Amino acid sequence: MFRSIGSLGSALGALAFSTTLAGAQDIASTSSVPDKPAFDIQKASVKHDGASLTFRIDVAGKAGAEKPKAIGKLKGSTVYSYVWPAGFDPSAVGFSKKSGILAFAVTSHPDFDDTPWFDEDGDGDPANDGRVWHSHWVVLAKTKACGPSGLKVRDIKKGETFDLPKTWPNLPILIDSPGWHPRFTPNSVEVRVPFDKSVKLAGVSFDGVTSALRVNANAHVPLLCVNAVFDVASGDLSLPGLIN
Repeated sequence: MFRSIGSLGSALGALAFSTTLAGAQDIASTSSVPDKPAFDIQKASVKHDGASLTFRIDVAGKAGAEKPKAIGKLKGSTVYSYVWPAGFDPSAVGFSKKSGILAFAVTSHPDFDDTPWFDEDGDGDPANDGRVWHSHWVVLAKTKACGPSGLKVRDIKKGETFDLPKTWPNLPILIDSPGWHPRFTPNSVEVRVPFDKSVKLAGVSFDGVTSALRVNANAHVPLLCVNAVFDVASGDLSLPGLIN
Protein backbone atom coordinates (compact mmCIF):
# COMPACT_ATOMS: atom_id res chain seq x y z
CA MET A 1 0.00 0.00 0.00
CA PHE A 2 2.74 2.47 0.94
CA ARG A 3 5.84 3.46 -0.99
CA SER A 4 9.21 2.92 0.58
CA ILE A 5 11.84 5.45 -0.44
CA GLY A 6 14.22 5.12 2.47
CA SER A 7 14.49 7.88 5.03
CA LEU A 8 12.49 10.96 4.13
CA GLY A 9 14.38 12.80 6.82
CA SER A 10 17.75 12.12 5.21
CA ALA A 11 16.52 13.09 1.77
CA LEU A 12 14.88 16.34 2.83
CA GLY A 13 17.54 17.26 5.35
CA ALA A 14 20.12 17.60 2.59
CA LEU A 15 17.84 20.05 0.76
CA ALA A 16 16.52 22.20 3.59
CA PHE A 17 16.59 25.92 2.76
CA SER A 18 17.83 25.26 -0.81
CA THR A 19 16.23 27.75 -3.18
CA THR A 20 18.38 27.48 -6.31
CA LEU A 21 18.08 23.87 -7.47
CA ALA A 22 17.96 23.42 -11.24
CA GLY A 23 15.14 21.37 -12.73
CA ALA A 24 11.75 21.34 -14.37
CA GLN A 25 9.19 23.93 -13.35
CA ASP A 26 6.56 21.24 -12.73
CA ILE A 27 7.13 17.64 -11.67
CA ALA A 28 5.56 14.89 -13.76
CA SER A 29 5.42 11.70 -11.70
CA THR A 30 6.44 8.40 -13.31
CA SER A 31 5.36 6.20 -10.40
CA SER A 32 2.02 4.47 -9.90
CA VAL A 33 0.00 3.77 -6.76
CA PRO A 34 -2.95 1.75 -8.11
CA ASP A 35 -4.39 0.88 -4.70
CA LYS A 36 -4.48 4.57 -3.65
CA PRO A 37 -5.69 6.47 -6.76
CA ALA A 38 -6.75 9.51 -4.70
CA PHE A 39 -3.10 9.86 -3.65
CA ASP A 40 -1.43 8.63 -6.86
CA ILE A 41 0.40 11.79 -7.98
CA GLN A 42 0.46 12.53 -11.70
CA LYS A 43 1.92 16.03 -11.46
CA ALA A 44 2.94 18.53 -8.78
CA SER A 45 3.22 22.24 -9.45
CA VAL A 46 3.59 25.59 -7.72
CA LYS A 47 2.67 28.63 -9.82
CA HIS A 48 3.84 32.18 -9.11
CA ASP A 49 1.37 35.05 -9.58
CA GLY A 50 2.44 38.38 -8.13
CA ALA A 51 2.72 37.99 -4.35
CA SER A 52 0.82 34.67 -4.37
CA LEU A 53 1.57 31.03 -5.09
CA THR A 54 -0.87 28.34 -6.23
CA PHE A 55 0.06 24.89 -4.92
CA ARG A 56 -1.42 22.04 -7.00
CA ILE A 57 -1.26 18.26 -7.12
CA ASP A 58 -2.97 16.25 -9.88
CA VAL A 59 -3.80 12.63 -9.06
CA ALA A 60 -4.97 9.54 -10.97
CA GLY A 61 -8.21 9.17 -9.00
CA LYS A 62 -10.65 11.50 -7.29
CA ALA A 63 -8.70 14.00 -5.20
CA GLY A 64 -9.88 14.23 -1.60
CA ALA A 65 -12.13 11.17 -1.91
CA GLU A 66 -10.35 9.17 0.79
CA LYS A 67 -10.18 10.34 4.41
CA PRO A 68 -8.90 8.62 7.57
CA LYS A 69 -11.28 6.47 9.58
CA ALA A 70 -12.27 8.11 12.87
CA ILE A 71 -11.23 6.33 16.06
CA GLY A 72 -12.98 8.69 18.47
CA LYS A 73 -9.90 10.12 20.17
CA LEU A 74 -6.85 12.26 19.49
CA LYS A 75 -4.20 9.79 20.66
CA GLY A 76 -3.28 7.38 17.89
CA SER A 77 -5.42 9.14 15.28
CA THR A 78 -4.44 9.49 11.62
CA VAL A 79 -3.99 12.47 9.32
CA TYR A 80 -4.11 12.19 5.50
CA SER A 81 -2.25 14.85 3.57
CA TYR A 82 -1.28 16.36 0.24
CA VAL A 83 2.08 18.03 0.85
CA TRP A 84 4.49 20.39 -0.94
CA PRO A 85 7.92 20.39 0.76
CA ALA A 86 9.65 23.58 -0.36
CA GLY A 87 12.99 25.35 -0.15
CA PHE A 88 11.72 28.37 1.79
CA ASP A 89 13.21 29.16 5.15
CA PRO A 90 10.43 28.80 7.79
CA SER A 91 10.80 32.51 8.57
CA ALA A 92 9.07 33.24 5.24
CA VAL A 93 5.73 32.43 6.91
CA GLY A 94 6.45 33.53 10.48
CA PHE A 95 8.40 30.70 12.15
CA SER A 96 11.91 31.02 13.55
CA LYS A 97 14.76 31.04 11.03
CA LYS A 98 16.32 27.67 10.21
CA SER A 99 13.90 25.86 12.54
CA GLY A 100 13.39 22.96 10.11
CA ILE A 101 12.03 22.01 6.70
CA LEU A 102 9.04 24.08 5.63
CA ALA A 103 6.13 22.38 3.86
CA PHE A 104 2.64 23.42 2.80
CA ALA A 105 -0.05 20.79 3.38
CA VAL A 106 -3.74 20.10 2.81
CA THR A 107 -5.00 17.68 5.45
CA SER A 108 -8.01 15.78 6.79
CA HIS A 109 -8.29 14.19 10.25
CA PRO A 110 -11.76 13.45 11.70
CA ASP A 111 -10.65 12.97 15.32
CA PHE A 112 -9.52 16.51 16.14
CA ASP A 113 -9.71 20.11 14.95
CA ASP A 114 -6.56 22.23 14.59
CA THR A 115 -8.04 25.30 12.88
CA PRO A 116 -9.63 27.11 15.85
CA TRP A 117 -9.91 30.44 14.00
CA PHE A 118 -12.06 29.08 11.15
CA ASP A 119 -15.40 27.30 10.72
CA GLU A 120 -14.77 25.27 7.56
CA ASP A 121 -18.13 23.50 7.43
CA GLY A 122 -20.15 26.63 8.27
CA ASP A 123 -22.19 25.07 11.08
CA GLY A 124 -21.32 27.74 13.64
CA ASP A 125 -18.85 25.55 15.55
CA PRO A 126 -15.18 26.18 14.66
CA ALA A 127 -14.02 23.18 16.72
CA ASN A 128 -15.49 20.28 14.74
CA ASP A 129 -13.99 20.70 11.27
CA GLY A 130 -10.98 18.40 11.26
CA ARG A 131 -12.54 16.02 8.76
CA VAL A 132 -12.96 18.87 6.23
CA TRP A 133 -9.88 19.29 4.04
CA HIS A 134 -7.97 22.38 5.17
CA SER A 135 -4.51 23.91 4.86
CA HIS A 136 -1.42 24.20 7.07
CA TRP A 137 2.15 25.30 7.05
CA VAL A 138 4.28 22.83 8.99
CA VAL A 139 7.94 22.73 9.95
CA LEU A 140 9.37 19.24 9.64
CA ALA A 141 12.34 17.87 11.55
CA LYS A 142 14.37 14.69 11.36
CA THR A 143 14.05 12.05 14.08
CA LYS A 144 14.70 8.32 14.38
CA ALA A 145 11.72 8.10 16.75
CA CYS A 146 9.29 8.26 13.80
CA GLY A 147 10.54 5.08 12.16
CA PRO A 148 11.26 4.64 8.42
CA SER A 149 10.16 8.12 7.37
CA GLY A 150 12.57 9.78 9.79
CA LEU A 151 10.33 12.86 9.94
CA LYS A 152 8.00 14.58 12.39
CA VAL A 153 6.28 17.93 12.68
CA ARG A 154 8.74 19.71 14.94
CA ASP A 155 7.72 19.70 18.59
CA ILE A 156 7.84 22.70 20.91
CA LYS A 157 9.44 21.19 23.96
CA LYS A 158 9.12 22.59 27.46
CA GLY A 159 11.35 25.63 27.78
CA GLU A 160 11.77 26.17 24.03
CA THR A 161 10.80 29.48 22.43
CA PHE A 162 10.04 29.96 18.74
CA ASP A 163 8.72 32.70 16.53
CA LEU A 164 5.19 31.65 15.56
CA PRO A 165 2.68 32.87 12.95
CA LYS A 166 -0.35 34.81 14.17
CA THR A 167 -2.64 31.90 13.21
CA TRP A 168 -0.65 29.26 15.13
CA PRO A 169 -3.39 26.99 16.62
CA ASN A 170 -1.93 26.78 20.14
CA LEU A 171 -0.55 23.27 19.71
CA PRO A 172 2.92 22.25 20.97
CA ILE A 173 4.26 21.80 17.43
CA LEU A 174 5.43 24.12 14.65
CA ILE A 175 2.21 24.33 12.66
CA ASP A 176 0.18 27.20 11.25
CA SER A 177 -3.52 27.20 10.38
CA PRO A 178 -3.80 30.14 7.97
CA GLY A 179 -7.28 29.41 6.63
CA TRP A 180 -6.44 29.23 2.92
CA HIS A 181 -9.17 27.00 1.49
CA PRO A 182 -8.24 24.13 -0.86
CA ARG A 183 -10.18 23.75 -4.08
CA PHE A 184 -10.83 20.26 -5.45
CA THR A 185 -11.57 19.24 -9.02
CA PRO A 186 -12.25 15.59 -9.93
CA ASN A 187 -8.51 14.93 -10.27
CA SER A 188 -6.70 17.73 -8.47
CA VAL A 189 -6.31 19.79 -5.32
CA GLU A 190 -5.01 23.33 -5.35
CA VAL A 191 -4.68 26.24 -2.94
CA ARG A 192 -3.85 29.88 -3.66
CA VAL A 193 -1.62 31.26 -0.91
CA PRO A 194 -0.73 34.97 -0.50
CA PHE A 195 2.70 35.96 0.78
CA ASP A 196 4.25 39.08 2.18
CA LYS A 197 5.71 41.09 -0.69
CA SER A 198 9.16 40.92 0.92
CA VAL A 199 9.37 37.12 0.41
CA LYS A 200 11.25 36.00 -2.71
CA LEU A 201 9.06 33.45 -4.48
CA ALA A 202 10.64 32.83 -7.88
CA GLY A 203 13.36 30.19 -8.06
CA VAL A 204 12.37 28.27 -4.92
CA SER A 205 12.49 24.46 -5.22
CA PHE A 206 9.64 22.11 -4.30
CA ASP A 207 8.31 18.55 -4.46
CA GLY A 208 4.94 16.87 -4.05
CA VAL A 209 4.09 14.15 -1.54
CA THR A 210 0.95 12.32 -0.43
CA SER A 211 1.21 10.77 3.01
CA ALA A 212 -0.30 9.78 6.33
CA LEU A 213 0.73 11.09 9.72
CA ARG A 214 -0.15 9.70 13.13
CA VAL A 215 -0.59 11.33 16.52
CA ASN A 216 1.53 9.65 19.19
CA ALA A 217 -0.59 7.12 21.09
CA ASN A 218 0.72 8.60 24.35
CA ALA A 219 0.56 12.22 23.13
CA HIS A 220 4.27 12.52 23.96
CA VAL A 221 7.18 13.93 21.95
CA PRO A 222 7.26 13.34 19.04
CA LEU A 223 3.60 14.31 18.87
CA LEU A 224 3.01 13.95 15.14
CA CYS A 225 5.03 11.58 12.91
CA VAL A 226 5.00 10.95 9.19
CA ASN A 227 4.23 7.24 9.37
CA ALA A 228 3.32 6.33 5.77
CA VAL A 229 4.15 7.69 2.33
CA PHE A 230 1.68 7.02 -0.47
CA ASP A 231 3.54 8.72 -3.33
CA VAL A 232 6.35 11.19 -4.08
CA ALA A 233 6.20 13.26 -7.27
CA SER A 234 9.95 13.18 -7.88
CA GLY A 235 10.34 9.59 -6.69
CA ASP A 236 13.28 10.49 -4.46
CA LEU A 237 12.40 13.79 -2.73
CA SER A 238 15.07 15.64 -4.66
CA LEU A 239 12.83 18.74 -4.91
CA PRO A 240 13.34 19.12 -8.67
CA GLY A 241 10.38 21.47 -9.13
CA LEU A 242 11.11 25.16 -9.53
CA ILE A 243 8.74 28.06 -8.93
CA ASN A 244 8.89 30.06 -12.16
